[in-house]
Order: sequence, then structure tokens, then C-alpha cells
Amino acid sequence: MFTCCANQIYAEETMKRLFLLMLGAFLVNAYCFAQPTAPSWTGKVGNRNKTFKTNKYKVNDFGAIGDGKNLATKAIQKAIDACALKGGGVVVFAPGEYLSGSLFIKSGVNLQLDKGVTLLGSQNINDYPEIDTRVAGIEMRWPAALINLQNVEKAGISGAGLINAQGKPFWDMYWAMRKDYDAKGLRWIVDYDAKRPRTVLVEASKDVSITGITLQQAGFWTVQILYSQYVTVDGITIQNNMGGHGPSTDGIDIDSSSWILVQNCDIDCNDDNFCLKAGRDWDGLRVNRPTEYVVIRNSIARKGAGMLTLGSETSGSIRHVWATGLTGYGTGNALNIKSAKTRGGVVEDCYFGNITMNGGGNVIQVNPNWNPTYSYSTLPAGYNPDSIPPHWTKLLQPVTPLSKGIPIFRNIYIYNIKAIGVKKAINAIGVQNTVLSHFKLKNLNISSATAGTIDFGRDWIFEDVNISAADGTKLEVKNSENVRP
Repeated sequence: MFTCCANQIYAEETMKRLFLLMLGAFLVNAYCFAQPTAPSWTGKVGNRNKTFKTNKYKVNDFGAIGDGKNLATKAIQKAIDACALKGGGVVVFAPGEYLSGSLFIKSGVNLQLDKGVTLLGSQNINDYPEIDTRVAGIEMRWPAALINLQNVEKAGISGAGLINAQGKPFWDMYWAMRKDYDAKGLRWIVDYDAKRPRTVLVEASKDVSITGITLQQAGFWTVQILYSQYVTVDGITIQNNMGGHGPSTDGIDIDSSSWILVQNCDIDCNDDNFCLKAGRDWDGLRVNRPTEYVVIRNSIARKGAGMLTLGSETSGSIRHVWATGLTGYGTGNALNIKSAKTRGGVVEDCYFGNITMNGGGNVIQVNPNWNPTYSYSTLPAGYNPDSIPPHWTKLLQPVTPLSKGIPIFRNIYIYNIKAIGVKKAINAIGVQNTVLSHFKLKNLNISSATAGTIDFGRDWIFEDVNISAADGTKLEVKNSENVRP
């Protein structure tokens, strides 16, 4: 009798333990696939300074002429300086077209371009003085942007007006140099030698806002947010594909910055639309500043390389990213994570969801060995390493040990994606030393030409992922562990 009862108790305890294990597994699975909720930190991003002093300073009172012909740089700068000297306020323009070189906004100043006002970028590179800054992942001398907010607090750009950077001569200059440099084995350095002005630079600043304006024809990147905190970009329109397709005319680049909010924007460009960066190779590892706590929401990406691009400059790491409510029209990639084997850094804790993609390239593109002819620097024979420019030397500086240059991609959450008429669903190609780990995909409905590949993946979780490939292929999985679509 005792033995019978003992066996019954043992059986009951075993069943309880089995039930608890099954329940635990269910809860873990449910947790992994639960609809992500916005982390608490997402409510803390963006400009904390919501208002400016109401004092107005009209550039025309300082000698600016809005005829689109006379260079108005000095007069506009005088208005900005006078506004700052009185503790801040708003710098305004009478309707017209104002030709200008580099402008430098000061703390407390809001540059307001109302409807009917156009700021035209000078097409003379001499109107953009060189400054110490960082471009494409390395610190170097480079022409100032058309509008610069450097080392300022509580400043901004606003209005329903237009900034046309008139960048086409700089595009043409780049392509001419590119042809020459490619022939010499210098693809890796031409982007740095072809010094083209950005349109807006926010550097080493905090509590900055850029709202409402339309920007066209950037000579290089359109809006770069560098080494800054608490910046809001809200409701801007970027149209860089007017009058041609400018090389590297990124939309918004968030570069080693934190607590950034981007929302309600519409970007048409010829490279990455919304892009996060954190330094390149040896110089980026030296600086070692992350991009983190970034929200991008309720925006449109048109032509361009990435609805959301992380990299290729990853050296300082990219983390804590919340991107939601994005729509693409013919964008090259929806989510584009890229780096190189000399970059290093970690890309992690990134959420990409509630996305619609209408036509375009890859829905998910992951490449830690991106664009080798650009990414890897080798000095051709015939060049003396002791007489090359400093920025060449930085790019040629080896990363040691080699393991420090291997980037890490992990903990990426992709959910609620609808893609129609795209070329490929997933193109995630790791390399032997860079495993793409802990990607979680839920509720993806993709209609594509082909399904694609996952190579060198580990621990990818899929739920309700439906890929309808016109060529009848299924997702190919190679060199991977625990990746079961």
C-alpha cells in the first residue's frame, strides 16, 4: 500500500514538473514573440527645449538681398550674431531667394525660413571654409556645411521654406575624381578626397530642433547629427534626386549621438535614407563613441539604399534603436545592417517594426563584409607613406589585434512587415568570424522575386513569417545553428 501511494505521489510530482517545464517553455516562447512595447527610454528622446525667445532679427535689415544672385552669407551671419548677442531669438527673411555659403547658428538662435523663402547653397567650394569635423567615420578637415550648429545649445532651424544646396557641381566633381581614382586603385579614399559640403551639420550640440523645412540637392550628406544629444528632426522633406542622382547624398545620418528623435519625415535620396553610424576602423575605435537611444518613426523612404541603415561605420557601436511606422517606395533595402572586418563594434538591441515596403530590393539585408573595394584600404605601389595626407594615414592604420575589427550583430527584433513586389526577402550573409545571432522575426508577409539566404546565422526565431517567392524558392540556410524558418 505504501509503495503504491509512493509511486502515485512520484507520478503526480513528475507530471507537475513536466507541466511546469512545458509552461515555462511556452512563456519563454510567448515572451520572445510578444508584440514589442516601446522601452521607457523612448519617451526621453529629442530636444528638451521647446521654445525660443520671440525677438526677431530680419536678415534684410543687415543687408541681405533676396535676389538669388548676390552672396548674402555675411549679412545673414550678422543677423545670427546679433540675435545671439541679445540672448537669442528668431532670425527671419523677407520672401525671396538668398544665395549663401556656410552659416553658423549660435546658441539660443532659431533660423526660420518661412514659406516663400529659399536659401540657395553657393556652388563655389571656397564659400565653405574647412573645419575640424568627422566625415564617413574619421575625423579630418572638411568643408563646413551650408548650415552649421557646432558647440551650441537650444538652437534650431524651422519653417515651411526651402533649402536648395545646389549640389550638382559637387556630384560632377566626385564622378570625375572617381573615374581617376578607381583606375589607380584608390577607390577607398576618393570619398574623402572629394570634399563636398553637407547641407546641415549638428555637431557637439544639445537641445537642437530641425523642423518643417524642405531640403534639395545636397552636395554630400543632407543632415548629419554628430557627437550630439537631445536632437529632434521633425517633419522635414529631403529631395536629393531632383536634377540627377547625387552620389552619397544620404538623408539623415545620426553619428555617435544619443537621445535622438526623427519623425514625420519624407526622404528621397541616392544613398541611405535614415542612417546610424559610429565611426570607422582604427579612428572610430579610437574615438569609441556609440550611437544609442534613437527613435525613428512615422516616416517615408523613397529611392535610396536603406529605409533604416545601421552602419557601415559601426566601430563605436550602435544600440537601443526603436524604428516604427516606416513606409518605403522603391527603397533599396528596408533594414540594412552593414559593416566590415576592420570596423569592430556591436550592433544590438534594435527594433524594426510596423513597416510597409512597396517595391525595392531586400527586406532584410545584413552584411558584415560590405563593399570591400571601399571598406579596405591598401596603398598602391608608387606612393610614399611618409608624404600622404593625414586622413589617408588614418584609413591605412591597421586595427590590432585583428579580432578587434570583427563587428558583432545580435539581438535584432523585426516584426509586422508587409512587403510587396520586392526583389528578395532576406539577404543575411555573415562571415566565419561574424555570426549573425539572435534575430527574432514575427509577422512578416513578403511577396518577392526570390526568397534569399541566411549564412552564418545562429538562434534565429521565426513566427508567422510568410515569404511568397515568384521563382518558387524557399529561404536557404547555410553554415548556421538553430535557424529554422
